Amino acid sequence: MKRAVYPGSFDPVTYGHLDVIKRASEMFDVLVVSVLNNKMKSPLFSVEERVKILKEATKDIPNVEVDSFTGLLINYAAQKQIHVAVRGLRAITDFEYELQIAQTNRKLSQGALDTVFLTTSLEYAYLSSSSVKEIASFGGDISECVPDFVAALMKEKFRNRSGVL
Repeated sequence: MKRAVYPGSFDPVTYGHLDVIKRASEMFDVLVVSVLNNKMKSPLFSVEERVKILKEATKDIPNVEVDSFTGLLINYAAQKQIHVAVRGLRAITDFEYELQIAQTNRKLSQGALDTVFLTTSLEYAYLSSSSVKEIASFGGDISECVPDFVAALMKEKFRNRSGVL
């Protein structure tokens, strides 16, 4: 059984992430979408909220599991007996960054973790979680960026933070 992990912050999950998830789920028997608990970032949603959101967003894809982890991806992958990481690429700048991480993961895992890159579909190439958060923070329309229920959750988060929207 071929298993892969798609790690990320997913804060919030975007249609770009979901595109990669759908496509990767067709390539592997099991795709574990795992939320990284990155202590260096201040996310909009907690890890638990992001896991719940991803479970809802992927509920119609039967071979997708949602999880979370802290620490190094290579340790998490080894614990889960996963040998392939999936990463999405939007632009050449993503490739340079992701290639370095992939090479580091392969070296640190002694060849046990490979990385598969999927280029984002052109319709989502402009999307990033950061830009979606910025647009939403100013009350902008993010309906073409995230599922409706995610947009509603974001609106509520920003309303609670600022008292407006």
